[in-house]
Amino acid sequence: MLSAVQVKPDVYWVGAVDWNARSFHGYTTEDGITYNAYLILDEKVTLIDTAKITFKDEFLQRISSVIDPSKIDVLVCNHVEMDHSGNVPTVKSVAPNVQIYASAPQGVKGLTAHYGDLGYKGVKTGDTLNIGKRTLTFVQTPMVHWPDNMVTYDDYDKILFSNDAFGQHYASSVRFDDEADYPEVMKQARKYYANIVQPYRMQAANAVKAVRSLGPDALDMIAPAHGVIWRSHVEDILKAYEDVFTSGKVIEKAVVAYDSMWGSTDKIAHAIVDGFQLEGVPAHLMDIKENHPSNIMEEFLDAKYVAVGSPTLNSQMLPTVADFLTYMKGLSPKNANRVGIAFGSYGWAPLGPKNVEAELKAAGFQMPEPVFAFNWIPTQEYLDGVRDKVRAIVQAQRA
Repeated sequence: MLSAVQVKPDVYWVGAVDWNARSFHGYTTEDGITYNAYLILDEKVTLIDTAKITFKDEFLQRISSVIDPSKIDVLVCNHVEMDHSGNVPTVKSVAPNVQIYASAPQGVKGLTAHYGDLGYKGVKTGDTLNIGKRTLTFVQTPMVHWPDNMVTYDDYDKILFSNDAFGQHYASSVRFDDEADYPEVMKQARKYYANIVQPYRMQAANAVKAVRSLGPDALDMIAPAHGVIWRSHVEDILKAYEDVFTSGKVIEKAVVAYDSMWGSTDKIAHAIVDGFQLEGVPAHLMDIKENHPSNIMEEFLDAKYVAVGSPTLNSQMLPTVADFLTYMKGLSPKNANRVGIAFGSYGWAPLGPKNVEAELKAAGFQMPEPVFAFNWIPTQEYLDGVRDKVRAIVQAQRA
């Protein structure tokens, strides 16, 4: 039997570890995924969230290592998405009298649509549930990252069960931030935000404010639905959300993302990077063939300069570049302080680079220069000119 992990006295992690997951809705999960659920032993035995249905046996075994699952009195479903709610029917089947709480009205509607009417109880921000010596307080966090999302605060243990907020797609054999590779945990938290929560920046910022409103001594732990539990670096992840993730601030760095057919667009990409570097701007060169869009978006998150390049294929940009731009636009990257550069090469007409330019304009980028497009193989003179124009863009932005 698989074992639960004690989080605090009478509070246990009873989730599942998906070691081999490598993709989540088109987002690469190179370190796997965890589906975190938490069991609280009190006068009312309470379960916070469940796990993906394919991990039903693992989930039930971990609960059973602590208590007979039939003794569960309360299930709090912070989020309808099936990687969290997949075993709601399982819990109902093993504990027929369980009371299931979800955000009203969206959580109740979503659970009903997925699993039928199992007798859900809707809660709103400020509602509380006494389960014995503990009182649970519910705070709705709509669009972080679905309309139904909420978080649950356990006042006795000073734990915030935060669901998707503050999560990471990170599978490991340890459950806490101070047991894991901390730089990797923060990297995965950043990537998670950039690819899942970024479109809802304002709502996420409000969620952080709600957490702060609990008071400076109210949190010992943040227990998300994915990744490790924050207990030694609670302030670090809150500050990361406040100062970087949700702030909308960009810093003076560049991402140069492109694909190339015969090397011409690649040459222009390198000239652009050279221009940034000569101005002291860190630049990250990312060939889209070799870098997944979700990894590019991690770098993109706080980059002031974003250059995207494509040659022309059948009067269009390359499909790989179109895929990246579609993915990027879906993450709502509009920011008045972000500068775009479109570039590329062509044989008959510069339609590929021009299509990139149109997409960047539509996404709300400043476009201080027309598209950098060269017919066939760029000359050194042209590449030197591109480098100098990039330098001029940076100098103008600093003025």
